[in-house]
Amino acid sequence: MKKYLILLIIASLACNCKSKSSINSNAKETNSNTHSENKSEDNTIYFKATGNEPFWELKIGKEQIIFTSLIKGNESTVFSTVKPSRAMDANLKTYNVKNEKSSAVISIQQIECQNSMSGLISPYKVSIEIKNNTDSNAQKIDGCGKYITDYRLHDIWVLEELNGYKVFISDFQKELPRIEIHAEENRFMGFGGCNSINGSLFFEKDLLRFNNITSTLMACPENNKEDQFVKALQSTTTYSIKDNRLTLSNPSGKLLIFKKVD
Repeated sequence: MKKYLILLIIASLACNCKSKSSINSNAKETNSNTHSENKSEDNTIYFKATGNEPFWELKIGKEQIIFTSLIKGNESTVFSTVKPSRAMDANLKTYNVKNEKSSAVISIQQIECQNSMSGLISPYKVSIEIKNNTDSNAQKIDGCGKYITDYRLHDIWVLEELNGYKVFISDFQKELPRIEIHAEENRFMGFGGCNSINGSLFFEKDLLRFNNITSTLMACPENNKEDQFVKALQSTTTYSIKDNRLTLSNPSGKLLIFKKVD
């Protein structure tokens, strides 16, 4: 009898250990999947918009356009991302998308837009006409949105090359030019090679501009290349990041190459 009880206790302990191990394993797997999904979303979603009455949310990514809402029949709809058509006389993009259940026309215009409930100001107005394939009429809704500036830009970058040539401290004054980019706030600050500089960022998918650049008014030596640096910065339209290097370019070619230092 004692031997039977001992065997029963051992079996029960083994079962409990296995159950706990399975739970911990499942929890780890769930956390890992959640982290992976969040990381994936951060890497792919580049535009977000919301609207009210009824509430809706739009996310545009490299592969998918995700629309969620309180609209009956369109609570959660996923479309494949397509290349938008562009207006000739305004910053207006239009996406025509469809899947097996519905279709939508999404228009994104660069114009100041105020959320009807929160009062928050966004730089883009978004209009959507969405229709189930079984319906005859489309639902028309409006809201506001913004592009999500590439988080990889958020860093301190020190200049290495200017207009195709390697730069040296002797080309400037005491130290090399640098920029510190604050991606969430779409602004930057730094040192131009002689004066302190700051300004704002204009970011859209595949587009980056450094705008409203201002600087202190310190007199600079004639051989200082700060003017060339600032002009190149103002001429930037695109960028790439690879091997801790930020390359700024325009249709004419590479303008500036920076090295990440923080």
